[in-house]
Amino acid sequence: MTTNPITQEKTIFGHPAGLYILFFVEMWERFSYYGMRAILTLFLAAPVIMGDPQSGYGWTNAETLSFYGTYTMCVYLMSIPGGWVADKFIGQKKAVMLGGLLLCAGHGILAVDAEWAFFTGLILIVVGVGFLKPNISTMVGGLYQKGDNKRDTGFYIFYMGINIGAFLGALTVGAVAAKYGWHYGFGLAGIGMAIGQLVYFYGLQYLEGIGEFIGSDKSPDKELMNKPLTKVEKDRMLVMFLSFLIIIVFWGAFEQAGGLMSLYTEQKTDRMLSFSLPFIGNEVPAAIFQSINAFFIIIFATAVAYFWTQWAKKGKESSSLFKMAVGLIIMAFGFFFMTKASTEVVMEGDEIVQKSAMIWLVLAYLFHTIGELCASPVALSFITKLAPVKYAAFMMGAYFAATGLGNKVAGFVGQLSEGAGEFQVFTGIAIFCTLFGILVLLILKPLKRLTHGAEEIDVE
Repeated sequence: MTTNPITQEKTIFGHPAGLYILFFVEMWERFSYYGMRAILTLFLAAPVIMGDPQSGYGWTNAETLSFYGTYTMCVYLMSIPGGWVADKFIGQKKAVMLGGLLLCAGHGILAVDAEWAFFTGLILIVVGVGFLKPNISTMVGGLYQKGDNKRDTGFYIFYMGINIGAFLGALTVGAVAAKYGWHYGFGLAGIGMAIGQLVYFYGLQYLEGIGEFIGSDKSPDKELMNKPLTKVEKDRMLVMFLSFLIIIVFWGAFEQAGGLMSLYTEQKTDRMLSFSLPFIGNEVPAAIFQSINAFFIIIFATAVAYFWTQWAKKGKESSSLFKMAVGLIIMAFGFFFMTKASTEVVMEGDEIVQKSAMIWLVLAYLFHTIGELCASPVALSFITKLAPVKYAAFMMGAYFAATGLGNKVAGFVGQLSEGAGEFQVFTGIAIFCTLFGILVLLILKPLKRLTHGAEEIDVE
C-alpha cells in the first residue's frame, strides 16, 4: 500500500478495476484452500481401507482436531514473515505472485496418494498462504486514497470473492471427494489455484503502482522506511494489537466449523434425505456443509453492508470495533443451536442410535455468517486504515496471525469435547463469546480514542 496510490483510469461500479482482479484471484485461492479444508479432517479421521479411494489415515478425533488446529494456526502465522518480507524486500505485488506459485505446487502435490506428498503439499500451502494472504488484502486497501469512504464497501466486495470461492470449493471438492476419492478432491482444489494464478498474471496491467516495494528508488514513500513512528501511529498500533484479542476469540469459536462441527456433522448428524439429489444421492456428504457459511455470505453480504451504512447515517455508533464486538455476540448465538442439536443425540454405550437434525447446523451457520459479516471484512479495512505505511503488510500479517492463533484455540477447544461432550463445549463457547463481546462494548470509548479519528478522517 502506498500513501499516494495512482488514480485508477478504469473503474467498475465506482471501484478501481484492480479490485475485481484481486476479487477473482482471492476467490480462486479460497476455492482451493476451503475446498482442501472441507475434506482435511474427514480424510484424516477416515478409516484405513487398503486400495479404497475413500481410505484415510484412521486418526482419532482428538488427534485430528489437534492437527487441524496446529496446521491452520501455522497457515496464518506465516502471514507475519510473509508481510515482513513484502514490506522490507519485495513489495506486496511480488509476494502475492510468489505465494500463488507455492500454492499451485502445494495443492497439486496433495493430489498424489502418498504420505510424503500429503505433508509436503501442506507445508507448501502454509508458506504460500503466508505470502499471499496478508499482501493481497493490503493491496485492496492501497487501491483507495486516504479518507475514501468507499474503502469499507470495497472490502465487502473483496470479501464476497473470498466466500464465493469458499462456497464453490467446499461444495465441489466435497462432492468430488465423496464420489471419487479424497485425492481427486485435493486435485480439484489445485486446479482452482492454478486458475487464480492465471487471473493474477492477466490482471497485473490493472495494478500498476499498487503493492510496489516502498524501499525502491521510484517509490514516493521511500523516506518513510527509516522515519520513526509518531505518537499517533504508536497509539494506532496499540489499538490494532488490542483488537487482535477480539479476532482470536472470534476465530477460536468460528473455526469449530472446520474441526469439531465438521466431525459432528459426519458422525452425529442425520444427513439422509427423503429424495435423491443428482451426483450425491440420498445422503448429503458432510464436507458439503462447509459451503453453507459461504452461501449465506453471498446472500447476506450486501444487506449487512447496507444496514451498517444506514445505521451510520442515523448518527449511531458504527466504528469498526463496535461492529466486531456485535459480530462476536451474534456469532456466539449460533452455538446455542448446536447445543440444541447435541441434546437430540442418543447414545447406547459407544453406539449412536439417534442423530440430530440437519436444521440445527443450518441455523448455527446462519448466525455464524451474520456475525462474520459484521466482524471480518470490517477488520480487514480497519487494519489498512490504522497501519503505518512502512508496516502495512506486516500488520495485516499480524491480523492473520491472530486468526491463526484463533484456529489453534479452536482445535484445543474442540478436543475438550472428547471428555466434556459436545453439549458442554457448544454451550461454553456461546456464553464466553457473548460475555467477551459485551466487555468490548463496555470499554469501546477508550479504545476508539486511541485510533485518533482514523475512521473519520486520516490524521498525519
